[in-house]
Amino acid sequence: MKNKPNLSTLLFLLIAVLLLAACSSSEKVTNDSTTSNPIAVEESSSNEESDDSPSQSITSNPQTVEVTRVVTETVIEEGGTIVVEAEEALDSEEYAEPSVVEEVQGAPAPLATAPAVSNESIAPAPTATRPSASVPPAVFFEEYGVNPYILTSVDNLSTFSLDVDTGSYSIARRYLQDGLMPPPAAIRVEEFVNSFDQGYEIPPNTDFAIYADGAPSPFHTDGTYFLRIGVQGYESSEEIRPSAALTFVIDVSGSMAQDNRLGLVKQSLEILVNRMRADDTIAIVVYGSDARVVLHPTNGSDRNTILNAIYSLETEGSTNLEAGLLLGYEMANRAYKGSGINRVILASDGVANVGSTSADGIAAQIRVYADAGIQLTTIGFGLGNYNDVMMEQLANQGDGNYGYIDTLKEAEDLFVDNIMSTLQVIGLDAKIQVEFDRNVVQQYRLIGYENRAIADEDFRNDTIDAAEFGAGHTAAAIYAVQLVPGAQGRIATVNLRWQDPDSRVVKEINGVFTTDSLVSSFDTAPLHYQLAITVSQYAELLRDSYWADSVSMNDLRIRAERLASQMNDEEVWELANLISISQ
Repeated sequence: MKNKPNLSTLLFLLIAVLLLAACSSSEKVTNDSTTSNPIAVEESSSNEESDDSPSQSITSNPQTVEVTRVVTETVIEEGGTIVVEAEEALDSEEYAEPSVVEEVQGAPAPLATAPAVSNESIAPAPTATRPSASVPPAVFFEEYGVNPYILTSVDNLSTFSLDVDTGSYSIARRYLQDGLMPPPAAIRVEEFVNSFDQGYEIPPNTDFAIYADGAPSPFHTDGTYFLRIGVQGYESSEEIRPSAALTFVIDVSGSMAQDNRLGLVKQSLEILVNRMRADDTIAIVVYGSDARVVLHPTNGSDRNTILNAIYSLETEGSTNLEAGLLLGYEMANRAYKGSGINRVILASDGVANVGSTSADGIAAQIRVYADAGIQLTTIGFGLGNYNDVMMEQLANQGDGNYGYIDTLKEAEDLFVDNIMSTLQVIGLDAKIQVEFDRNVVQQYRLIGYENRAIADEDFRNDTIDAAEFGAGHTAAAIYAVQLVPGAQGRIATVNLRWQDPDSRVVKEINGVFTTDSLVSSFDTAPLHYQLAITVSQYAELLRDSYWADSVSMNDLRIRAERLASQMNDEEVWELANLISISQ
């Protein structure tokens, strides 16, 4: 007869089992990876103008995404005639052969890429009370509406200009931290989403990569899927970037005395000045009731002279934004560097009360400078007495980007962490067209980009102005889609088209996203995908979107806090706190 195990033996075995289970649960889940890998690459040895033969497209297919068609177009104007050289590889029936690409399970991968060119834990912020619904006086936003669902049987093409601005999220954060709810018109979903890292790998030796991933919505029970379509630009280092000619146009009108706005402008610009090289130049124009030059183009090595000019500024008079901006462009034109970066940086609250005061009127006057190669960055300061419409539209017409600074940390994000994205343009008139397969997708809705819509027939019309893309920039778009029951295959073909800023050659790439690419559960999708969807739904709630009636702030708070812990990310903790005080 066998001896029965004694009590101490049983206790030992039980403790061992519990320890093994605890160790297993502490391991990081691989499908929560935040990285992505390419699946379709249009290869080229460098970021140079393509030759007479368009680049051969190489597809790679890590398990889930099929590339069925890649097209490259080179558009060259010859004596007024547009010559189109194109090479197209079609394979709509079979999957592309997989390439050897290191991947992480569940992570998205680029649909196409273009020709070459702390460990410390973070604690959540303290939770505040729900903000008031009141709005500061004299704040101007524009209501662009909310995109509806569209039946693919009616229109299966979705075309829009990319947007890399982040001003809307920064302004909403300022409202909430001041104890106020942001007005719905202040919310642009795409600028919320693009305020966060998308987790895309920088594709080597390429201009751009297209990414796509998708999963079932955790907020709906009607079969809705969320798709994230993203574009990642190549990175360029500060050491090898072209020299820059920057012209600061600084608002010193009386309104800039509020909340120490001018003081924050000075501190923010000092951060940028300290990043300049000796071969860069900086000029300064200020405007109040009129405009004047404070500093003619000065080498970046002469920091003392530049900073003394900045810190000598005092507020004065009314607000002649038109005169200040035009004088700034005049100075930028005189300091123009033929093979360099040429940019006007406007620091203002966007208010104009002398001269032309409309965004359209001023924007029309600067368009000619943008066409001549001088880009514009607009940076907003202040909250009460602030014109968001002016700042955004000027950036759009000035072939530039729009940011909002309310803290020195935001200034560091703009001028240190993302300085190359702020200064160096790698793609002009970048636009996306998503072609949904009618046999697979029943209806779709683009969440955001309401003021970036482009007519479908204008996707290849290169006279239509679209977005400018900076080095290292990322842009993502979120779609809600409902599939045809039981359908399998191609969900959409994603097309990206842009103009090279140096050669002015127009390029186009595309890739295909299929049902095989969909992740079966939202919670097993990549963490950055989950974050993008959570952010988009938060923006939907803030703008009172009809389509977010099944989403609750409490659910978003729980998901944001979980993601902040999993990603160990201070900015995601800040998001979770903003959601908490929005309830």
